[in-house]
Amino acid sequence: MKATRIYLILLLLVMGCQQVGTGQEKAVVSPNNITNNIAVADSEPGTQLQINRDALLNKSSSEQIRIAAATVMLFSDDPLARRILLDVLKQSENGGAARIAVCRALGQTIASQKPVNNKEDFIAPLFEILSVDDAVAGRLAAEAMLVFSYDQVSGQLEKIAADASLPAKARLNAIYALKLQPDMRAVFQVMNLLDDPQSQVSAAAETTLRSLAVPVGNDEKSRKEIAEEIKRRGVEKFQRDRLIQQESRIRNLENEVDLYQKQYLAALDKIYEGISENAAKGKFLLEQLANSEETVKLWALEKVYQWRLGTKLKLPQEIGPVLISLVGDQYRNVRLKTAQLLSLVGELNSAEKVFEQLRIEKDDEVKMELFAALGGACYYALLPDSEFKISPDIRKQTLEWAEKYLSDQEPKKAQKGAEVIKKLLEPDGLAMADVRRYLDLLAARYETADNNALKGDLLSSMAGLCAQGTYKAEAAKVFKPLFEKAMSDQTNNLIREAAVDGIIYIDKTNALNTLKKDSINDSSVIVKKKIIDLAGDVGGQEDLVWLGEKLATASGEGEAAWQAMLKIFKRSGADVMGEWLTKLAAENAQGKITNEQRIAFLEMTVRKADGENKLELLKTVRQELASSYIANSNFELAAECLGKLREAAKTDQEKGEILNKLLEVYLKWPNVKNAADLVYNSLLEKDLEPNSVIVQSIDSYLNTPPEGGDPKALLVELAKIRVPEQRPKWMQRMELWTGKINQTADVNGVK
Repeated sequence: MKATRIYLILLLLVMGCQQVGTGQEKAVVSPNNITNNIAVADSEPGTQLQINRDALLNKSSSEQIRIAAATVMLFSDDPLARRILLDVLKQSENGGAARIAVCRALGQTIASQKPVNNKEDFIAPLFEILSVDDAVAGRLAAEAMLVFSYDQVSGQLEKIAADASLPAKARLNAIYALKLQPDMRAVFQVMNLLDDPQSQVSAAAETTLRSLAVPVGNDEKSRKEIAEEIKRRGVEKFQRDRLIQQESRIRNLENEVDLYQKQYLAALDKIYEGISENAAKGKFLLEQLANSEETVKLWALEKVYQWRLGTKLKLPQEIGPVLISLVGDQYRNVRLKTAQLLSLVGELNSAEKVFEQLRIEKDDEVKMELFAALGGACYYALLPDSEFKISPDIRKQTLEWAEKYLSDQEPKKAQKGAEVIKKLLEPDGLAMADVRRYLDLLAARYETADNNALKGDLLSSMAGLCAQGTYKAEAAKVFKPLFEKAMSDQTNNLIREAAVDGIIYIDKTNALNTLKKDSINDSSVIVKKKIIDLAGDVGGQEDLVWLGEKLATASGEGEAAWQAMLKIFKRSGADVMGEWLTKLAAENAQGKITNEQRIAFLEMTVRKADGENKLELLKTVRQELASSYIANSNFELAAECLGKLREAAKTDQEKGEILNKLLEVYLKWPNVKNAADLVYNSLLEKDLEPNSVIVQSIDSYLNTPPEGGDPKALLVELAKIRVPEQRPKWMQRMELWTGKINQTADVNGVK
């Protein structure tokens, strides 16, 4: 079993569960005051060493910066750097935070497995820290001692642990150091302390053994037997058991941390969701963005991301500067998430800060997202109504970055480069030679691309440049041949789908003439729908024929064809609508269009015919429309339509036929008041025979009322009519109906 792996596991354990320093470190005074107490060589430190020393000793430095400075000096060949570190370790009063950083820097060399020259120099100062009455400093020194073998530190460790004259805390520090050492001799030394007269020491020894899964024993004899058994199993078995135990502890600690983290974030969710005011939500997110914890910052960034993505509202003004500052955050994931968010929030004046971070960023993925965010910020700044501007130099250098990304062999990077070039070529302000150069770069990259997804993305960017912007005419000249060539590529739908956009953006009318001839039956549903939509935008009545043939197709194509036809109908005259009246009736009968779609067409035709005074067409369409309304149980609109037909009727026979249909509608509705009014108007003209359509309609209603109908209510309304004189047949019919209804009520027990 490799001892190095034991050391690595122990280091991970102590770094994971002993987060001392941030909240417990002592106050740190200014670097000058500390330096006055540190003995250095007679020569002055060099510039870089001075910077590192100040970073280590400055109270405004974060713990990460202090550790980084200590690490640099730890591996420096400058003797003065080593002297500074050793003197820092000796500062018991003023150098608390710096001393913690040096201890942590030493401990981290185990994980990096980078050897420290003359590391034995640190043994003495670490033991000085271990011996003081300071639990925090002592534990850090114990953890740093893992860089040494047990033979190098065992003598002094065992001496401190066993020395009853030392303060109890110093001895406890030593026990903690023994616990960390992956050597069975350290365990035996802890066992010797079980009967120590100092209760704190004996209790700590027992706790330590139990944490290592070593039996405590009840007396000296049993403990001796336990020790012999450990020896008998051997060093390799001891180390393997120790490794398994430590790995298990690490997993448990990680699980606990994960659980607590989830609970904390859930609590933040609950608080956030309980805030109704946007201003208060923004303030709460602002507080979390300023949190020192990575997970909390990421939580807040995700909420800001959802806010912007979901509402499309501008973020609270106070959040902007904080977001911009986070592009330089110490945590890689925070920088990544911030860059992705800034890509959506171009209205923030972030170009200069993002550009600065892009130049120094080391992480490749973060760098790419920063580049994308920079492109968005520059695009917004170049808009005529932008609240801020960027220098031409930033635009120029961003385009240079875009050229590098475009030429990269990784498809995702090339796509980002193309997208940024598209954004920065749309606004005015570039020399035509530069514009043509970048257009040619996009075209050349497309020709050399061997990835279909990338080719589709490149065509999309090129199509976008043909759609809008100052240089769309120039873009059309360069890219049109590529679009036309891509349309003949039947191997990949993505390429043709992007190319058809470019062709349409350049000239819609010419595009329709070409595409409906060559690509209307393309294997890509998306391509076909784009052509159908284009016909809706610029097509004429000649396109109604092939669109009509698409009505019964699936995958949404039929609905798209119908919407396109409606757009063309809106641009057409009443005569065209009349020509399609019979055709669409047949399509409706065959189920190619729905009743609702046919009604929409009829309503449009009514407006066209009325506006152009096409009276015969208007009459025909209103008749069909009334029938369609009745079939759909839309009796109110049916009655309105029949009423207009009656007004326009020229003969008594026509009026009578419409009147009968109108009464039928009122009864099916049911609207007994209107039905009674209609009967009254008929009675004004003449008496109603038993075989008249009106009487027969009422008779049918009373015998078989529709759902929601009330025969008695109808008779009540009819009884209110002031019947003109000489209407005996109507009166006889009313008596018959009334008697029949009353008889039915008596039989059913209704009064």
